[in-house]
Order: sequence, then structure tokens, then C-alpha cells
Amino acid sequence: MNRRNCLAAALGLSGLTILAPRARAQAVAKASAFLQQVGDSMVAIVNGGQPTAQKRQAMTQIVDTNVDVGDIARFCLGRFARTATPDQQTRYVAAFHDFLVMSISGHLGEYRGVKLTVLRGREQDGNAIVTSSIERPNNQPATVDWVIEQPATAPKIVDVVAEGTSMRLTQRQDYASYLSQNGNNVDALIKAIVQQTARNS
Repeated sequence: MNRRNCLAAALGLSGLTILAPRARAQAVAKASAFLQQVGDSMVAIVNGGQPTAQKRQAMTQIVDTNVDVGDIARFCLGRFARTATPDQQTRYVAAFHDFLVMSISGHLGEYRGVKLTVLRGREQDGNAIVTSSIERPNNQPATVDWVIEQPATAPKIVDVVAEGTSMRLTQRQDYASYLSQNGNNVDALIKAIVQQTARNS
């Protein structure tokens, strides 16, 4: 449950794969601009002087607006998303939401001086992949890929890949392993996610 803390999540295909090259290029450019805007907002929170609780609230609003939390959560739960009760599904998505906010905040860092720069974008498997550089004080710049789905309404972040590791896939593997070792008990998984978030908040 506490092995890797990268960020997560990508599922579903947008219509990018059936678009002409010019349209795909425009879609990737749109996703890059979207990511720069979202990144600037997140960095402004991290670099701001507000209390931690206020920063977390602001980060939560960004996640709720720009990240497809529900689909990511269901993907990470795997086959148990179909067998969990409605109450378990509700509590699990809520716990995963808090975990995701904590993960994003932790990935950007807790100290002022963070900078996010969009480097390039490309189309892959129906989504836009936007590569960014994240600079943090006293750390080497980190290259992070953001997977962005572009439905008819508005772009959504559906995965973050850091150092070649997808949070979506990593969390799915971790959750499957945890469940197999704990009698496939979804309630136990929910409790573990809540505890993990509390420890790292």
C-alpha cells in the first residue's frame, strides 16, 4: 500500500486516433496549453504563503475540476469495482480522491520555489501525452508525463508517469496485491488507503 507515490490514472480513449494529422496536432497543442494552465495553478498554490490546510483545499478544487478521479479510481480497483457494494464504491472513491490530492501535492513538493515547464506533447493510444519538467529546490529537475484525455467537454488528466512509472498501473497492482493478501476485503483496502493518506499528509 505504501510502495510508490507517483500519480495516477488513465483510462478510456478519446477521439484522437481517428483525427487527421493536423487535427491531432491541434489537439496535442490544446492539451499542452491545458497542462501549462493547470500546472501554473498548482505551482502557485505550492509557492504561496497560505496555511497548509488552505493549500490542500485549493489543490482539491484543481483536482476536482481537471482530473478524472472517478474513472481513475475504478480502474485502480480493477475487477473489484464490479463486485463492491454501492456503499463500498462510494467510500472507496472518496478515500482514493483524498489519496490522489495528497499524491499530487507531494509530487510537486512542499517548499516554495517549484516550477513546472511544458516541454513537448504527442499523441499516443488516443490520448495526448504532455511532457513537463518540474524543478524543486535542492532537487534535480524531474521529467513527468501527463496523460490527458480530451472528451467533447473539457480535457481531463487521466494519468501521470514519473520515471517511467504510471501511477494508474502501479496503484492497480498494489491494490490487487493487497486485496489478495487480505481476503479480497474491499473494506480493508479502504481503511488502508485512508491510513496511508493520513500518514503522508
